[in-house]
Amino acid sequence: MFSRRAPRGRTLISLLAGALAVVSIVLVPAMPASASWVRDAEWWLDSYGFTEAWNVTQGEGVLVAVIDSGIADVPDLAGAVVGGADFSGVGSPDGRTPVGVQLNHGTMVASVLAGRGTGNGILGTAPQAQLLSASIGFGGVSEISPDDQVASAIRWSVDQGAKVINMSITRNTLDWPRSWDEAMLYAFENDVVVVAASGNRANGTDEVGAPATMPGVLGVGGFDRNGDASWDASTQGITIGVAGPSEDLIGINRFGDPQTWSGSSGAAPIVSGLVALIRAAHPELDAANVIQRVLATATPVGTVPSPLYGYGRINAAAAVSADVAPVATNPMGSLEEWIRLNRRAEPTTTPTAYPTSTPAALPLARLMWPAWGFFAQRYGLPTLFVLVFASLIGLGIAAVTRRVRRGRRDRRS
Repeated sequence: MFSRRAPRGRTLISLLAGALAVVSIVLVPAMPASASWVRDAEWWLDSYGFTEAWNVTQGEGVLVAVIDSGIADVPDLAGAVVGGADFSGVGSPDGRTPVGVQLNHGTMVASVLAGRGTGNGILGTAPQAQLLSASIGFGGVSEISPDDQVASAIRWSVDQGAKVINMSITRNTLDWPRSWDEAMLYAFENDVVVVAASGNRANGTDEVGAPATMPGVLGVGGFDRNGDASWDASTQGITIGVAGPSEDLIGINRFGDPQTWSGSSGAAPIVSGLVALIRAAHPELDAANVIQRVLATATPVGTVPSPLYGYGRINAAAAVSADVAPVATNPMGSLEEWIRLNRRAEPTTTPTAYPTSTPAALPLARLMWPAWGFFAQRYGLPTLFVLVFASLIGLGIAAVTRRVRRGRRDRRS
């Protein structure tokens, strides 16, 4: 995989400082890479039609909001981020300072969506789209509830003119708060396409979690290099609209280094980039017909819609160029109609579930989580904290080395 070797003369202090600085580097260290090497690792660009679609458009002029941990200022995204805001109360006003417990997450998502080919050379699926960074902080880092942060971030994104919103997060529950009803309706009323990760079984999401359960949202499942539905880096449910690559991905972390990852968190921005390409190539289309193009041109797998693939695996070239019959309504459903049928007239603090099955009880800390894959799957947060703090209280170089080696043994090839 990808590793960074320390110089032989590095001191104990340097090693310990490095362990404190970034947990994910302890787990999956990155190494400098040439542009050609990084691009070769982006297997989905050729395999699923993006390089062909770029002959038509690269997403120019389309504004995509990334509601996540914040997009760091890294060379691979130079010029891509044109605005931002923080909704956690602990980040920077411009939304560019990563917050929360997975500090690399937002930058990784953004690089897969709109990497410019500079720096290490990563190209996003819409390499000329513009980004908004809406930073939100989960895991108890903020006094503002995650639900309220998300609702505010959605509204702000719409007000800034975003035509696509990427949400690589999951509530790990089927239901959602009423504040999301209002925020999402506001997005739909303003012709915004909302793309959401389905969640990952490896993180405890055995079926799709909100916001991907919300009618009108384009929920994204994941598959591996062979096109098979991913077990760990995706989940299942009737609200998955389409599937994108979710395993053996590469992105750019907040330090500007290439890093491997897996999860529906990566599949969602790949699809958001596709949506940006369609919006650039077909500016006359409303959100419903943009989504229809994604679904109608997908390669079906078995009976559609499938609880694993939705309408199939994405096909970017066809989505941009094929003839697709128009639709009158959003093929992912109507949130307004769902609210009319399911919400009570009187106020309530208990959201109505959609679908009607009851989700398993989850710890509070997991009710709102980035839809991350491999890192959380292999290591989990308690283990991360043990790894870092143990290295700081006297285990020294040997402890750091043992954990790095163990992390390397556990990683996939």
